[in-house]
This record gives sequence, C-alpha cells and structure tokens, in this order.
Amino acid sequence: MSAAVPTDDPLVRERAHLSSSRAALRAMREEVEALDIKDVTANWVNSIVLERQIEDRIKALADLSHTPLFFGRLDYLPPTQHGQRFYIGRRHVHDAHGDPMVIDWRAPVSQPYYQASKKDPQDVGLRRRFGYTGGELTAYEDEHLSDPAELERTSRLLQAEIERPRVGPMRDIVATIQPEQDEIVRSDLSGTLCVQGGPGTGKTAVGLHRVAYLLYAHRERLARTGTLVIGPNRSFLQYIEQVLPALGELEVKQATVDDLVAHVEVRGTDEAATAVVKGDARMAEVLRRAVWSHVTLPTEPLMVVRGSRRWRVPAYELEEIVRELTARDIRYGAAREALPQRIAHAVLVRMEQAGEAPDDRVQNAVARNAAVKAAVKECWPPVDPAKLVLRLLGDPEFLAEHAAGVLSEEEQKLLLWAKPGRSVRTAKWSAADAVLIDETTDLVERTHSLGHVVLDEAQDLSPMQYRAVGRRCTTGSATILGDLAQGTTPWATASWRTALEHLGKPESRVEELTAGFRVPSEVIAYASRLLPHMAPGLAPVESVRENPGAFEIREAAAPSDAAVLSACVDALAHEGSIGLIAADARIAPLAEALEAAGLPYLSPGQETTAASRLTLVPASLAKGLEYDYVVLDEPAAVVDGEPDERTGLRRLYVALTRAVSGLTIVHAAPLPGRLSPLG
Repeated sequence: MSAAVPTDDPLVRERAHLSSSRAALRAMREEVEALDIKDVTANWVNSIVLERQIEDRIKALADLSHTPLFFGRLDYLPPTQHGQRFYIGRRHVHDAHGDPMVIDWRAPVSQPYYQASKKDPQDVGLRRRFGYTGGELTAYEDEHLSDPAELERTSRLLQAEIERPRVGPMRDIVATIQPEQDEIVRSDLSGTLCVQGGPGTGKTAVGLHRVAYLLYAHRERLARTGTLVIGPNRSFLQYIEQVLPALGELEVKQATVDDLVAHVEVRGTDEAATAVVKGDARMAEVLRRAVWSHVTLPTEPLMVVRGSRRWRVPAYELEEIVRELTARDIRYGAAREALPQRIAHAVLVRMEQAGEAPDDRVQNAVARNAAVKAAVKECWPPVDPAKLVLRLLGDPEFLAEHAAGVLSEEEQKLLLWAKPGRSVRTAKWSAADAVLIDETTDLVERTHSLGHVVLDEAQDLSPMQYRAVGRRCTTGSATILGDLAQGTTPWATASWRTALEHLGKPESRVEELTAGFRVPSEVIAYASRLLPHMAPGLAPVESVRENPGAFEIREAAAPSDAAVLSACVDALAHEGSIGLIAADARIAPLAEALEAAGLPYLSPGQETTAASRLTLVPASLAKGLEYDYVVLDEPAAVVDGEPDERTGLRRLYVALTRAVSGLTIVHAAPLPGRLSPLG
C-alpha cells in the first residue's frame, strides 16, 4: 500500500513511494545477508546448498539503479480487492510488517494491468503508467477504465518506452507487454506453445517473459526439472542474457543446439545438399537400424558353473529372452543391462526346481558370472554412438545395408565421406554429424528431460535438430518461437505443424503475433514486399507504431564504402545503438574502412556502451538482434551470398527488419528487383 505523503502533487507522492519501496527492498536484502546458518545445517553438504540459495536470493533482491522498481499502478474499484491500490513492478517488495509495496508483475492481481480495457475493465478503476529518466520517476499517465467518457487512446509513455533508444544488451518488455503477448506469457506449463511472429512482434521477449512467469507460477516443480533457453548462436545468447536476471531469475540455463549435441569436436562443414540429407528425419530410422543390427540371436546353450553344480540354459530359451527384450520399447543400453539379469533369472528358476532357495544376492552373482558376461557380449555388444556414425559415414556397404528403402543411392553417396575419418578423435565432424551422434546416443541411453524448454529462431532447424531439442523435453513442455519468413537454412521448415511433429509435440497450439511494436511502419512495409516471393501465404506484420520511423535509400557510385561510412556517421548523430549490417563477404573490407576512418566498432554479442555504439554485423548473424538505427550495405550482396535466391531474399528480409527507429540502405549495385523502385 502507498505511504501517505502530505502533498497534493501526485508526482511527489509517487516519488516518495518509490523511495520507500527502494528502502524496503534494501531492508529485505539486508535481512537475508544477516542470516546465520551455522546452527541450522546438519552437515557440510546442506550448508553449501543453503549458502548457494542465500547467495542467489541476495542477487535476486538487487536494486538496479537504472531499472524502475515499479512501472505501473492499478486502482481497483470497491468492493473488489477492497478497493486497493497496487504498484506493479519486476519483483515483490514488502515493508517491515509484510504488507506489499510492489506487486510482482507475474502475480494474478497484476494481470489486469496488461489485459484490462474500456470494454473489459476487470474491476480496475484507474491504470497509471510511470515514465522514468535514468532511473528517476519523471512522469505519469492515467487511464480511467471505468469512465465511458474517456476515449481509447495510445499511451504516450508506453510508446516512448517501446521506442526508447537501446544501448547494451536486450531489455525486458515487462512494462510494455501487450494483451495478446500477455496471454502467451501466462499460458499453462503443461502445454507446448508455438509462436509465429514476424519482425518486431516481440516473440523473443515474450518467450523469455514466459520463462520468468512459469518459474514464478511453478517454482518448486521447475526447480527440480530445470529450464533451458535455446538460441541460434552465441551472439544472440549474449544479447538476451540480461533479460531474465533483470526479472530476478538467475537459474535459467542458455545454450545453442550445437551446445546440446557437443559429443565431438566440430571441425568440418557439409555442402548444403549433404547437410539437408543428414538433417532429414529419415536418418533416425537409418541410425535405429544400425544400432539394433548389433544384436544377434544366440545359437549355443549357456553353461553356468557355481561351486560343484552346473546350470544349463538352452539356446532356444536364450533366444526367447533376446527377442523379448528387442520387442520392448526401451533403449539399446537399458536392454543390454537387463539381459544378464534375465539370464540369471533363468538360472535361478533351475536352482529352485532342484530344491535350492537362491535370493537376490545369488541372482546378482550369476549375472556377473564370466560365462553370462561372455554370452551378453556375444549377442548384445556395447555400441559407441560416435564410432557407429563414423562407420556409417565411411563404410558404403554398412550404410547401404541400413539405408536400404529409406535413402536413395544418390542420397547415400552424399552422406559418404570422400576421405573416411580414421578415428572419432581425428575425424572432421560437421555440425550435422554431431546431431546424428546425439540421436544415436539417445538410442543407446535415454536423454535427460527438462521441465520447460524455450527454442528461439526455430524456423532454421532441421528435422533431426528438432528431434534433438524434443529429447530435452519429452516429459516437459516447450515454447517454440520463430518466423517462417526468416528461415535462412537450406533445411528451414515450411510448416510449424511438421516441425512440431519432429519435436514430438504434434498436438501443440500455434499462435501468431502480427502486431509490430519495434520495427518502424515504413521499414516493415518495404521489407514486406519480399514476402510473396519467399513465404507466400504468411500474413505481413502490421506496425502499430504512431512514429513511422526514419527510412532512406542512398545510391552510391561503386565502391560504396565511403557512402556507408557517411551513413554510419549520420546514424551516430542520433541517440542509441547503431548496426552496420552487410553480407559476410563485405565484413572484412568494411572493417578496414571503419578503422581507417577512425570509427570504433564492436562485433555482435559485444555490449554497446555510450562511448561505443556501432556494431559491424555479418548478415548471417543478424537474426534476433535489434538496433536503434541500421545501415544496410549492398542488399544485392546479401542475396548473392546465399546458395539460392529464396534463401538470399529471406536473409535480406532479416537484415531489413533489425531497426527500431531508422534504416538507411546504401547501394551501388542495383537493388533486388522486388525492392526497386521505392514506391
């Protein structure tokens, strides 16, 4: 509840509440720091665990000076919520008596802040938004939801927050979540959700806030099972890594798909046609056949000697045991571990028939008997996943045996290495090979499943990569984020339904975000010219921003380096971050030109600062990143840098839609036909 302040100025009262709330948060932190656990832990293990929990709690209670502690206020109508007033912020803050001063944005009582409207006020009389400058509360804006005379209008403070210049990593959007985004964020943990969203619709931020919400609503369960955010590359993960800590969530792990399947060192690359075959879901059947081909049916009886007695298990009974295990839906390794116990059980049956009374210890001893071990090794040998894939890619006969009827002869030729690797350690594995090894590893031993996985930029994954991600959430759920129009790999998915089947979540719900809040209207309209040629049928993003943004096309005489540098200088005159995006082949010469001109620049993933705001971005790494102003060098070179025109146009679409406030296109070569002339 707000503390009473003797003044009629609402801004003064709100500043006083902010000051009191910060003091209360500081007191909460000091209380945790003062905890003495010496006499409450039973052993050193418990002590370490408790110390770690206390450290995490202290970090979660940090007061970030430039991050608003609360950003909104709800005044409920009496008698609902007893007519109370709630301040909505990033985390819960209470006073010395335990009364709330700030309510966590994820709490049920906070939901109307995002969902209430004139048509459906949800018992809210007034919604107040706050404006901040450098962490100081400087403005407020009221919306009387219960007043029919007050017209619907776009919040000025909300618009300013969306368009606020950004320096540093990605910011949270907790103060600007829209109703359609909030519904996705608060979706139930039990179901997998796929979010199709064009540039600027906030799908990445929605996915991260969904993780934060689920951890709030299902803390105990997810603490046991774990959560994971999967991004397309390291630069992207570095860009988003501060969002969850800003919301008080410190335990969410982040990784790329390559990190998940890092069973071998990746030192090689595949031609596009080869990578497409390796990423095809049919490879799962080829690998399954190859793994289970190691099982052979016993042809000789087994003799087990214990003391002076000999126990004989005939070949037909051993065959029945092996057939029964192969028919069960269990992993190869688990069945192999069960086999000696099954054989031992057959021996114990004979012991009991002879009048003995063997127990579990006897059965375990028989299972470890040398003869039993030898029989198991003979009919069910161990399988090393990497060695199996090595053989599959290097042995034409072995591949043909297990790919028959699954892959064509031409596809098999694409898979085979021109120079087979001699060993797992020396082979030049590709990223697609690592995924095949991961699939094989799961055939041998079940992959650990997490409680919830968020997969961003999912449109670029191959079917086999979807399977790799799906293995990490077989008993949990997932949030899949992507844009079919931004698929830039030869194996990019054309259908979310197909992708979800590969993921193992065919019944998942698909939601579409079409309202653009980040990309300026002129820019998204221009980029959307490409959609009919690369993603027909996909709805274009409709920008809801009142500010159309800055947009300019500059034609330069070849070479265009000087014109690019001039555009960068002009962009740096504005506040915020600048991204210079170019085809990968143009990065080296542009880097030299920037250095020669004395313009400092960063690489993607490096944190921008007030002193260094320009980032040189290869087009292949631009996906998921945002900059206040973007200078795009030579669109035609971006298209030409890809193996085919459709992929090139998609890469260009990504590059065109990275700007939040303005885009300048610089070109000497003719623009791709679908973008010229400017209409």
